[in-house]
Amino acid sequence: MVLLWHRPESTIARVDAKGLIAAGGEATRLGELTRVANKHLLPVGRWPMIYYPLQLLQLAGVREVLIVTGQGHAGQLIDLLGDGRMAARGGDEPLFDLDLTYKVQTEPGGIAQVVGMAEAYAGGGKLVVCLGDNLFEFAEVSAIRSWADAGEGAQIFVKEVPDPERFGVVVYGEDGRVTDLVEKAGVVDTRYETPPTADAVVGLYCYDATVYEIIRGLEPSSRGELEITDVNRRYAEEGRLEVARVQGWWHDAGAHEALAELGARVEETGANKLA
Repeated sequence: MVLLWHRPESTIARVDAKGLIAAGGEATRLGELTRVANKHLLPVGRWPMIYYPLQLLQLAGVREVLIVTGQGHAGQLIDLLGDGRMAARGGDEPLFDLDLTYKVQTEPGGIAQVVGMAEAYAGGGKLVVCLGDNLFEFAEVSAIRSWADAGEGAQIFVKEVPDPERFGVVVYGEDGRVTDLVEKAGVVDTRYETPPTADAVVGLYCYDATVYEIIRGLEPSSRGELEITDVNRRYAEEGRLEVARVQGWWHDAGAHEALAELGARVEETGANKLA
């Protein structure tokens, strides 16, 4: 398995952005596995799931990371990760050298609500957001760094999928820019009977400081949450949304079959590789 824990943080140029990992939710699709454990501590390959988004952010040059988790198992995450400076068990080799901060989401309110919780933490700067259960073959370092160094507005990542009806997908205009986003076409977003494209939006986002004003103007969706799709749509309507295409595989580890498949894939190909 290809992992890059051996690369010391001191050799990675820092970017002018902070990180956010959304690690809450009750994970009911995983049944008994999450009755007494945070989903993001379940094993994927030989590592806890939460290690992968942490590694991705560190490789991209993000040093300060806010973890937002649910109330039920927040202590487990803190017990494992501490302040973010961790050595491999039984040795001195560093796993992470990050500055971690924690916040608790007391009730489910959607990904956009989680992003809104980072406003004071980000301090008017840029924010790179990872969903804690999304894993990538490649760490997307170049795209993240380019946006953090010179980009404005927002940047999302997409991956062509065979079952776009299960995801939020993007809509492109004649000039190739994103003009709209559609969340589960025909079910949640009834403007479209079927998905207009197969480019699914994955759980990796980059936002400038205007994201918080957008979130404050949102109304809860039919499921009572603030939807990240609505945030991205606002950026698209303003012509300030860039899209980067994911290299290699991407997986959402939210169900039993996905966990098993992802563990095998990580062992076979590695994760968070550098292109």
